[in-house]
Amino acid sequence: MPVPLRQVIAALDARYDPALAESWDAVGLVCGDPDEPVGRVLFAVDPTTAVVDEVIESGADLLVTHHPLLLTPVHGVPADDPKGRLVHRLVRAGAGLFVAHTNADRAPASGVNDALAAVLGLTGTVPLEPCAADPRAGLGRVGQLPEPLTLRAFADRAAAALPETVGGVRTAGDPERVVHRVAVCGGSGGSLLAAAAAAGADVLLTSDLKHHPASDAGEVAGPALCDVAHYASEWPWLPVAAEALAADLSGRVEVAVSRRRTDPWTHRAGRGA
Repeated sequence: MPVPLRQVIAALDARYDPALAESWDAVGLVCGDPDEPVGRVLFAVDPTTAVVDEVIESGADLLVTHHPLLLTPVHGVPADDPKGRLVHRLVRAGAGLFVAHTNADRAPASGVNDALAAVLGLTGTVPLEPCAADPRAGLGRVGQLPEPLTLRAFADRAAAALPETVGGVRTAGDPERVVHRVAVCGGSGGSLLAAAAAAGADVLLTSDLKHHPASDAGEVAGPALCDVAHYASEWPWLPVAAEALAADLSGRVEVAVSRRRTDPWTHRAGRGA
């Protein structure tokens, strides 16, 4: 039996406490009637046109995304605006949109960073930057590999565990360096490099690393770097979140994970090796 949207929101908020979100973030319900029934929920990283197509084609009643559709303040959502068009399409289809962003990044157990650490096989993970109110929650994770690997082999493991993207997996550091303790941060986590070093990590895996910080990191003792696509680093959260919601609602809603690739890069030229 479908459940009211407000009950789905309550379950999501219990897992991904809005209080954990950054002050600048835009999380929660974007559109949808809390009293309308929800029978099917689709999870995706990004609220793109292709994903909204999938919502409509599949008959989903709710789209849950990690990235916000409307992160910066807006004064309207006209249908001739790209983002406004998506809102109109969802409303016409009777589908809601819910966002769990930096609150899902910090959430314990079923959050973005625990999911990323799990697919890489890390054990004994703890937050890199714990929340003061709850040390189980926080940004990033650091943990141990089951057995030491070279940086080259760790990069291969990451490439096998994460969705394939045009950008692939890049490393900065000696490819033969031995890696045992690993720090991760889904999305743009370059700001956690110092925390990764303080935690004794041999490598920091994250996304969107910039040239100068990466170059500087190679000049000092500290973690090697592993740079993966932003989309790829956050995708492992989707099946975890979907399964958690189904369990929290006792199987009364059908859940699915979007298979539409929302990594924006479409082609890479040259050998690059």
